Order: sequence, then structure tokens, then C-alpha cells
Amino acid sequence: MSWDRLVALHSRVEQELIRALAPHGLGLSEYRALTRLAVAPDGELRMQSLSEAIGLNQSSVSRLASRLEQAGLAARSMCADDRRGIYSVITDEGRDRQRAAKPAYERALRTALEQAGADPDMAAIVASVR
Repeated sequence: MSWDRLVALHSRVEQELIRALAPHGLGLSEYRALTRLAVAPDGELRMQSLSEAIGLNQSSVSRLASRLEQAGLAARSMCADDRRGIYSVITDEGRDRQRAAKPAYERALRTALEQAGADPDMAAIVASVR
């Protein structure tokens, strides 16, 4: 397995996921954040934890949280124990949007991996990530 093949597979799959989420009005980072928030206790995560969970730096997660907030999909709240801590909290609308997009996301992921797995140059790497 080569690093270049892994990067190519990642890019191929992400492009399919982006296309699948577009009709739901979500970008890939928004969907991933909503998914993490939806399964978090009380539907909330500290911004630092959200950053680590979706692989974005603090600045990018702050902008992402602002977009989710403006769209009514999440809200920010202060940590009761540590006033420096800020949480992102999924809203009911955010849960609904994430739930509605999930089948399209999963279908696109499955299809992208199947297509990539049919490519002899990608078959081994696809098998290793399944």
C-alpha cells in the first residue's frame, strides 16, 4: 500500500461524499460535526474535542461552528465549570438535517468504496480500510 494510493482513495471518496451532501445543504465538515454532536452526551462537545474529532484546527472549527450557528443547526454555550470552555450544541434542526443526510452519506461512501475497490490499483487499499 502506498501513501499516494491512500491519498487518491481519500480524495475520490471525499468528492463523492461532498456531492451526496450538497442536496441536503451540508458540506462535509458540517455533516461530520453534526454527526459527532448527535452522538455526544447531551448533544454537545467542547470546541477542542470537536476539533480533534473531525480533524480541523481550532480556527477552522470556530468558523464551522459559526456557520452551523447561523444555519440554526448548532448553538454555542459556555461551560458551567470552566468559563473559558465553549461548547457546540446540536439543535433539533441540526439533528433532523444530519438524520436526513445520513442515508445519502452512507450510500455515497459505500458506492465510492465499491467503485474504488474495482480498480486493480486501489483494491488492496480499499480492502485494508473496510
